Amino acid sequence: QVQLVESGGNLVQAGGSLRLSCTGPGDSFYRLAMGWFRQAPGKEREFVAGTTWSGGNVDYADSVKGRFTISRDNARNTVYLQMSTLKPEDTAVYFCAASRLIHGPPSRYDHEYDYWGQGTQVTVSS
Repeated sequence: QVQLVESGGNLVQAGGSLRLSCTGPGDSFYRLAMGWFRQAPGKEREFVAGTTWSGGNVDYADSVKGRFTISRDNARNTVYLQMSTLKPEDTAVYFCAASRLIHGPPSRYDHEYDYWGQGTQVTVSS
């Protein structure tokens, strides 16, 4: 009964910035490894970023490295994805994901996450 609620998706021009937020349950959020995935129309879901329970370890897809930053604030039960220098190819539905099973470095594989948000739309115009 873990519910993840995403927000922050919007329409933005190329070169702009957005920050996505994902909130989870207050009684267990600190125990969850968190990740962000995205899916564009006609394409498979792909890994974007991930972080460990403490936020001390992070991992990024090559396509977003240097432009996106994942962070978490366990006091607010929230994980963030700060997106800068956005490109049209970043257009996708972005999903927040959580796992109670990942106990090592962040995972890039969606099958290792067992809780998912509903997704938030990010559209980047050229």
